[in-house]
Amino acid sequence: MADETLVASLGAMSLFRPPIVRSATAALDRSLFSKTIPISAARIANPRNIAKTRTLLQKTQELLALERLINVRPDPDASLAAKGGKCLLLKPEVKAGDSSTWSSDLQAAVKAEEVGVIPYELTLDYKYWTYHDVMTSLLPEDALGEVPVGFAIVGHVAHLNLRDEYLPYKKVIAEVLVDKNPGIKTVINKIDDVGTHSEFRTFGYEVLAGPDDMNVEVSEADCDFKFDYSKVYWNTRLQTEHKRLVDLFNPGEVVCDVMAGIGPFAVPAGKKGVFVWANDLNPESYEAMKWAINKNKVTPFVRSFNEDGHTFIPHAADDLLSLSQSNLNTITLPSRTRRSRTLPRAPSPPPTILTIPSTISHFVMNLPAIAIDFLGSFNGLYQSHERVFEPHTEVKLPMIHVHCFSTKSEDNVREGKEICERISESLDFVIKPEDEEVSIHEVRDVAPKKRMFCASFRLPREVAFRERRPVVATKAEESL
Repeated sequence: MADETLVASLGAMSLFRPPIVRSATAALDRSLFSKTIPISAARIANPRNIAKTRTLLQKTQELLALERLINVRPDPDASLAAKGGKCLLLKPEVKAGDSSTWSSDLQAAVKAEEVGVIPYELTLDYKYWTYHDVMTSLLPEDALGEVPVGFAIVGHVAHLNLRDEYLPYKKVIAEVLVDKNPGIKTVINKIDDVGTHSEFRTFGYEVLAGPDDMNVEVSEADCDFKFDYSKVYWNTRLQTEHKRLVDLFNPGEVVCDVMAGIGPFAVPAGKKGVFVWANDLNPESYEAMKWAINKNKVTPFVRSFNEDGHTFIPHAADDLLSLSQSNLNTITLPSRTRRSRTLPRAPSPPPTILTIPSTISHFVMNLPAIAIDFLGSFNGLYQSHERVFEPHTEVKLPMIHVHCFSTKSEDNVREGKEICERISESLDFVIKPEDEEVSIHEVRDVAPKKRMFCASFRLPREVAFRERRPVVATKAEESL
């Protein structure tokens, strides 16, 4: 009996599925999504009893409870509604003309004339249905294996990467996305891989809906960024990785961000009092990063550069040593005082003077396609400066965090070995996964057989103090 009741209940709830409006062209006609469903409602005799009655109907499981549906409605009788009359929507199993479908509590409330069970016509239109509801109703059955739901939102832009089977329906998919996401104004579809036409990791796209306006504003880690999405690299899905690395940095340390982009590592790090030398080869990224540095008020901590990463790595190390040797390695932060309207103005406290360390604590290299190929630039990074570091002082050589791609496996053991072999070849020094202070962190899957990683290791003394070598671009870099 219980099973029969459950089946009947599930069948009744199927009334609230959207109408099927499939066509060969999958064109969007919003009027076709309007649907009127005959149900019942509990008319409340005294509006003051709405909360009490709703609690009762929730207890008896007779109240209609659907996502995005307000179940307290004006009375369908216009004259009663004008006087403030309300009703509560009931599940389809509860029939207005059949008291045997009412719970004993509802029957008692009706008998006490606190409520009345009346017919009610519930109309649901296009605005009610979700994106998934609409697409399920609209797309042909042979295209329903996996309705496209994955997309990145960058400011007001929704970025799709549609599979070939959904390309015939790309316009209607975009149209519904705009309808169902108020913050989205423009929908684009990627038409080639990142970096195919540019060394700056940009991509070709087509506009599917809205204006071709790629000037966006985003917020991450309590920082604001503004950029032209068509001219710089930005990946919303890397937010967790940005935070993970920034959490490793301590205030007062120096971080060198070799491929900084618009600053998703650099700017949040600067906000927590980390000194950052941030570089990107893309002039557009460099300008957007300067804007973010200024906007987020981290100018004292973050310095921006527009150089090739190969030359920037030794340049940053030399720059810090030079600042220290010439006593230019301090910044002055003005004091902050709170003014009182009642008390006399007190003298301002002296400004805070911070010293920038002469060495780098961390290098970040987030260019996963070729970042490992830049590791050769660490050869001789601190040539002739051995006495600055352990064991002569307490200063350690920098940690290097290099992002890369590899294959996928359940335990990433094979990938860890392969990544370390590539690092070893570029450094001309053997790095193994089991070495102390070596870690291979899984960042995210980027394709069915492709995964992004971050390999972290401390710069070996044998590499840091050897003679500097001229860096030659690899074939992979030359092909970009």
